[in-house]
Amino acid sequence: MHEPLLIIMVVIGVVLGGVIGFFIRQMQFERKIKRQEGQADQILKSARDRSKAIELKARDEAMKIRDQAESEASRRRLELSREDERLQRRRADLDTRIERIEKRNQSLNKRQSTLDRQTNEIEQRQAEIVSELEHISHMTTEEAKNQLLTEVEHTTRNDMARIIHQVEEEAQIEGERRARALIADAIQRVASEHVNAVTTSAVSLPSDDMKGRIIGRNGRNIRAFEQAAGVDVIVDDTPEAVTISCFDSVRREVARRAMNRLILDGRIHPANIEKVVEKANDEVDRMIMEEGEKASFEAGVPGLSREIIKKMGRLKFRTSYGQNQLAHAVESAQLAGVIAAELGADTDICKAGGFLHDIGKAMDHEVEGTHAAIGAEFCKRFSVNPAVINCIASHHHEVEQDSVEAVIVEAADAISGARPGARRESLEQYVKRIRALEEIASSFEGVGESYALQAGREIRVIVKPENIDDLAATRLARNISKKIEEGMQYPGQIKVTVIRETRAIDYAK
Repeated sequence: MHEPLLIIMVVIGVVLGGVIGFFIRQMQFERKIKRQEGQADQILKSARDRSKAIELKARDEAMKIRDQAESEASRRRLELSREDERLQRRRADLDTRIERIEKRNQSLNKRQSTLDRQTNEIEQRQAEIVSELEHISHMTTEEAKNQLLTEVEHTTRNDMARIIHQVEEEAQIEGERRARALIADAIQRVASEHVNAVTTSAVSLPSDDMKGRIIGRNGRNIRAFEQAAGVDVIVDDTPEAVTISCFDSVRREVARRAMNRLILDGRIHPANIEKVVEKANDEVDRMIMEEGEKASFEAGVPGLSREIIKKMGRLKFRTSYGQNQLAHAVESAQLAGVIAAELGADTDICKAGGFLHDIGKAMDHEVEGTHAAIGAEFCKRFSVNPAVINCIASHHHEVEQDSVEAVIVEAADAISGARPGARRESLEQYVKRIRALEEIASSFEGVGESYALQAGREIRVIVKPENIDDLAATRLARNISKKIEEGMQYPGQIKVTVIRETRAIDYAK
């Protein structure tokens, strides 16, 4: 009985709770809506205020823009009016110019018609003059034109020859001046001695009694010495001296040292001779190596192989026209280095080429061929720079010179051999060179006589005046110079002087 009542009361409580909760939520929702509506009203109010401010600002800016536009329009109207006035003035000027041009064209047309008429008259007169000239000269127009061209060509050739001669003289003077200054500077900076020692083969004796001891019983000592040293010992009537003869200068030096040592020792017999010669040979080998290293250091050419240095040291005992070849090699290297530095060439290649250019002379008595080719082939075996090898092979023009360094080495070689006191020339070679020089000059047509002067430094050529004129004499001097350069080997330079004189002869009867 109580349970249904309790259930009913619970249900009624639940329903009342739901209704009361609904109303409470409804009241909260209404308050929230009112609060949001108030916020919305505030937002709308602030938006209206902002829109009014923006509208006022936009009106102000629009007013400013309108004022600016009106002022710009006024300025543009003023400029347009000014431009219109300027265009009006230019139109008036153009109209005036057009009128002047039309008047000028009319005047030119009149002048052109006058010129055409005068031209026709001149052409008619020219035709009459040409006809009269052909009648007077008995020549056609083509013949006269050809003759005129021939005369102009002859005159032009003469003018060209004179200009070429003048340019060549100026270039030669300038080239000689610069070359003389360069060579003088190189020689002054090298500053080597003028005379070099020449290897001698004479051995002094303390007395003539020593000759008998050198010869020995039945000549056994001298034969043993000649066999061990590979030389010829000449014992003649020369007082207190014997002569050692051998084509190999190194063997001759070994024999000379051995002979001096035997003379000082006094024990001259075959057994001692072999020992002394062997010691002298070792001593000379050491000296050759030392001289080669010393020369390489003086020339400024480091890094050479031992075999090359040894061959260069052998040149200590080789002379050419009285000039020591090792000293000549060092001097050539120094001169080539100085010249290369002045001209901006490779100084290392020039020094090496100048130092090694005559290395073939250390073995030209053992190998067939010229010393330039032998030296180049020998250096090629030891990986010498190809540019240096070309300097060696081409310093006598046996092969083509591939670089300016090869030309510098050739010049340094010529300077070293041509400077005063450097070399002596045998009479036979001197006469041969003089005759060759005169034969080259006399081989040209129109040459009457030729004379070599100043020890072959100058050749004077006297030409036949009826065959050679003044301009041809200039060409002849140049041709003789070229032929001398191609056909002769000589140190320094040779001056070619061509003399042409005209003699007028008459007789009073």
